[in-house]
Amino acid sequence: MSDRLRGELRLPGDKSMSHRALLYAALADGETLVVGAGDGHDVRSTAGIVAALGASVSREAASSDDAPGTARWRVRSGGRASLRAAAAPLDCGNSGTSMRLGAGLVAGVPGVHTLIGDASLQSRPMARVLEPLAAMGAVVSGSGEAGTRAPLTITGGALRGTEWAPATPSAQVKGCVLLAALAATGESTYREAVATRDHSERMLVARGASLRTTRDGSGTTVSIAPGELTALPLVTIPGDPSSATFWLVAGSLHPDADLLIRGVSLNPTRRHAIDLLQRMGARIDEFPAADDGSGEPVGDLRVRSAALHGIDMTPTDVALAIDEVPILSLAAAMATGATSIRGAGELRAKESDRIAGVAAGLAALGLTISVTGDDLHFVGGGRPTAGLTESLGDHRLAMTFAIAGLVSGAAVSVDDPAAAAVSYPTFYDDLARIGAAA
Repeated sequence: MSDRLRGELRLPGDKSMSHRALLYAALADGETLVVGAGDGHDVRSTAGIVAALGASVSREAASSDDAPGTARWRVRSGGRASLRAAAAPLDCGNSGTSMRLGAGLVAGVPGVHTLIGDASLQSRPMARVLEPLAAMGAVVSGSGEAGTRAPLTITGGALRGTEWAPATPSAQVKGCVLLAALAATGESTYREAVATRDHSERMLVARGASLRTTRDGSGTTVSIAPGELTALPLVTIPGDPSSATFWLVAGSLHPDADLLIRGVSLNPTRRHAIDLLQRMGARIDEFPAADDGSGEPVGDLRVRSAALHGIDMTPTDVALAIDEVPILSLAAAMATGATSIRGAGELRAKESDRIAGVAAGLAALGLTISVTGDDLHFVGGGRPTAGLTESLGDHRLAMTFAIAGLVSGAAVSVDDPAAAAVSYPTFYDDLARIGAAA
């Protein structure tokens, strides 16, 4: 273990926003330069989809001001009318976001579209997007025994507005429905009992979509009318708060840490992991930046060593911090006192079964964790020991186990460390740098 953790970090651009910026640029008539996009494999998959559908997509040379691990993409499009079915399948790689949002996009583009992915993506549930698209009039089919897995085939064209209330909270499903709704006849309404990240809504409104959001005791309702989007000449993507959480946990658990993370998205629907860590006793200071007109709050975060304690995380907490649960699990296992993370079933449908992967990986490091159904329970007060962990090809598991080694000094090995490149290609560079800083 490094005696001290010190340094400033600038993170790859927010992955959720990067995907959407590219897709919305393809639907707008004009040119958009996306700066600060995440440069992981997932975002590259979405850029490839947009290009295959007929938009002009080029990668621009980086500026000296760009954060490490980011990319500049220039997208030129004639709007939806200029898009066409690709001659070859649309390859989503390992990216569930590319496939689920891409399905919503192509549902409004005439022709037959096939979306494919790697073995991991082919195992993930896709009925959640096929069902609302079918309700809107798209002809859809999947693979596998139930016809709900990738590859997906979608015949796009004439769509009608719909009302949809998903069984499981999902920003990807919401994003899919809103994309398709832009091409429908009549208004569409999406209802969610538990609020999910709202980048789709914010970014669509910024591009001229006729969209309104209402909230009451039963949840959140998003209504959107069909229409065309307006191109934004420049879109700047802030740092990914999910990536920031790894360093917030590292800084909290390490006995002598003081880290500054620059330019992170502080969107209210994405900052819940920060709130949970603060509830656990984390010393996280926030320094909001001036509004840049994007509608997305951004700021710097400072984290210092702290004595964390266990808390109860509810299903609502999980829904608002779904991507951060693996690294929060490490915090829970090392905090003083018991922690429960309840209602985490959605984790089984990510790049891997993250409940099983987290449980096995932390247990391999001598930490105490038990699983009851979709609930995780931690005794707390543990300290990672040396061991070999399996990432299951999942970027968030690989980074979680690497952080366990950083804060404990134990010889922690990860079987597939390269998996981190899916979302954070410069992760190990940053890890080495802050650990080496004096």
